[in-house]
Amino acid sequence: MLWRTIQDESGVAPASGPERHVPFLGLLGMRRERVGGGEAVVAIDLHPELLNNHGAGHGGVVMTLLDSAMANAALSRIDFAREVVTIDMHIGFMRPAAGRLRATGRATGGGRSVCFCEAELVDDSGEVVAKAMGTFRYRAPVDGRVDAATVR
Repeated sequence: MLWRTIQDESGVAPASGPERHVPFLGLLGMRRERVGGGEAVVAIDLHPELLNNHGAGHGGVVMTLLDSAMANAALSRIDFAREVVTIDMHIGFMRPAAGRLRATGRATGGGRSVCFCEAELVDDSGEVVAKAMGTFRYRAPVDGRVDAATVR
């Protein structure tokens, strides 16, 4: 599913839950391919605006993709009952990012207040581009919805 504004009849998008709207991810064109059971796969097709001055995928885009995969894995571990915030993230870059990128995140442990995750990012050929480990803190869901008019 492409991250986009999913509005209800009042014209606002969910701010929490499995269909939550994350404006930044929509801007990048990121999409969720699979989420469930403590695992998540997210993907993006790189386009010129997401490249660095060397012509490869910008490191910030790579980090965002890994972060999003891990956050969704952590959320799916608890059936999206709460929200998460990233409190720590370590990344290893292995090769330049190009083309279609796919990150697979997995919840590897934790408890009621934190979740430990890992993620791997691969390109079209299946080559590993980057790996990450992250720690996510669970918190109460955001009370409210994102007004789609304010995020255009």
